[in-house]
Amino acid sequence: MFKSKSVFLMTALIGTSITLSSNNWISMWMGLELNMISFIPLIKSSGPKSSEALMMYFLIQSVSSMLMLFSVMMTTLNNQWSINMTIMTLSLLTKLGAAPFHMWLPEMTAKLSWSSTFMLLTWQKLAPLQMINNINYNQTIMNIIITLSVMMGAIGGLNQTSLRKLMGYSSINHLGWMLILSKSQNNWMTYMIIYAGLMSIICYIFHINNMMFINQITSINMEMSSKITLASTMLSMGGLPPFLGFLPKWMVIQTMIKDSMYILLTILVLFSLITLFYYLRIMTSMMLSHASSCKWTNIHTSSTMNTWVMMINLSLPLVLVFNFI
Repeated sequence: MFKSKSVFLMTALIGTSITLSSNNWISMWMGLELNMISFIPLIKSSGPKSSEALMMYFLIQSVSSMLMLFSVMMTTLNNQWSINMTIMTLSLLTKLGAAPFHMWLPEMTAKLSWSSTFMLLTWQKLAPLQMINNINYNQTIMNIIITLSVMMGAIGGLNQTSLRKLMGYSSINHLGWMLILSKSQNNWMTYMIIYAGLMSIICYIFHINNMMFINQITSINMEMSSKITLASTMLSMGGLPPFLGFLPKWMVIQTMIKDSMYILLTILVLFSLITLFYYLRIMTSMMLSHASSCKWTNIHTSSTMNTWVMMINLSLPLVLVFNFI
């Protein structure tokens, strides 16, 4: 079982690598298909409801791939470049789970394990984002998609009790911020690397404590150091200074001020505060439950890991020093 999962994981990585390194649309499409067909067996082994998630992912990705291939074929047959590129952009945004094509993403994350959820929300977004980086898309349509993604990602997470759904909506919100940087490959890649690092910490902590819903947080006995680590990572994910997660959002703010996109910037910042609210809702119940926890229960966790995570989260001033040298 472990060997087969390793093979499919390696093939998924190869599929994404093909898309990232290709210089024509057909090769990129082939890389996407190889990645999809390799990710599906990884979904299958992630829980009792994984079959529903498998079919959902297959249908969404297949339809969007057909639309993308259709737009590539039509581009070679006629000269209506702008219309065909708009169709391709919308198909890639569907693959990413951007609003208003986002409804499948939170429903699917609720049926996956934390490891599959992490891969879906990070690695599976690399190839479509790289392709959007290569498209001369309509900026007005993209601004509408960005606004909807930020709004739906923030509002959708307010009434969620499932932690996996909540991280899915959080991913949609962050996707809106990432799409602002889609014209600059280095910037969106930096955002993705920081986001993936923070997601890996959060998913790992949720996985080792078997946390699936918000009401489980009060009944799980975690050490205070682990709680502080999770809380600081959540605040960093929300983009609160002085944590590291503020750096990518600062990059977006600088880019939007440079391009005079003040109205859109105001919308992004305001709805980012709503995402901070539902992160705080997780943290307050977790931190306040320490008073009623069993003091005689010893749960040994890796204090070294907690120390390193805290150092990474608080490394923003150091990163800025190197940035301005």
